[in-house]
Amino acid sequence: MSDSIIIAVDAMGGDGSPKKIVDGIIYNHQSNKDVFYKIFGNETKISDLINNKINKDFYEITHTDNVIKSTDSPLEGAKRGKDTSMWLSIQSVKEKKADIVISAGNTGALLVVAKLNLKMIENIDKPALSALWPNKKGMSVVLDLGANIECSSKNLLDFSIMGASLYTSLYPNDKPKVALLNIGSEEVKGNDIIKETFQILNARNSDNFNFSGYIEGNHLMDGNVNVIVSDGFTGNVALKTAEGTANFITNELKQAMTGTIMGKISSILNISNLKKFKKRLDPRLYNGAIFIGLDSPVVKSHGGTDYIGFSNSLDVCYRIVKGNLIRKIKQNIQ
Repeated sequence: MSDSIIIAVDAMGGDGSPKKIVDGIIYNHQSNKDVFYKIFGNETKISDLINNKINKDFYEITHTDNVIKSTDSPLEGAKRGKDTSMWLSIQSVKEKKADIVISAGNTGALLVVAKLNLKMIENIDKPALSALWPNKKGMSVVLDLGANIECSSKNLLDFSIMGASLYTSLYPNDKPKVALLNIGSEEVKGNDIIKETFQILNARNSDNFNFSGYIEGNHLMDGNVNVIVSDGFTGNVALKTAEGTANFITNELKQAMTGTIMGKISSILNISNLKKFKKRLDPRLYNGAIFIGLDSPVVKSHGGTDYIGFSNSLDVCYRIVKGNLIRKIKQNIQ
């Protein structure tokens, strides 16, 4: 399919693979016929799952028995060789045989293998791990979520530019507002690196985003900013805290609605609102973290998601390529 977007898929990473991955591809294909899937993994297993579900014009399978395990350290994963499903899928992007790569496998290994194969975009020192978060008004891009524990003001400036480029690739009609995650909203708050980054961004005129200053953790979901920037340590803590809080609220509400007779009656009466609430907090809708800063886009699907979550991360891949993310970053980083 010459005019299709080509997605390289590591079919062997994550829980329940390759079935979950193939089911996600089948589900995604139902609503999007503009994607060609280059699938890497055990050909026998994949063929048994995909045969007669998708026309062969829309996919090809590259066989390998070698797989990076979830228990591998990043270095161990990289040492498993160039014939693993993860390495081969990333290599296909390096060789321009695919537009983007996705894996639900080992996160640390994915970052290491991607950095071994792909060059950094010129003028960017470090790649960042970014993701979409829900807020009251829509979605926010948050980065870095763990790729870099320590960051300089130059790194945080780069993350701001890359995050804004990602947002405009996904939502081309909006000019994003960028904020720095901090312990307060006043200019005097935070460490020296945060304050230095604030001064740089505040003095910088940018065509691709507006700088909105600092944002505190309790305002992440307000929806007043579109791109939230932090170092990887702070960002990862914020991510895990948000995920844990969402799970706690969902579980507590479920217990309250099913634990007593009155609760069950109330849940029946409010079934429509409860469905909306559950959908709003459904992590599958926000599946798909993006390594940005490399000269080809790399998407990480959550290893524990199901086929619907993986399909949603394939949608993220499609929108990133359609939105010309890499070209936007290169233009804006100058």
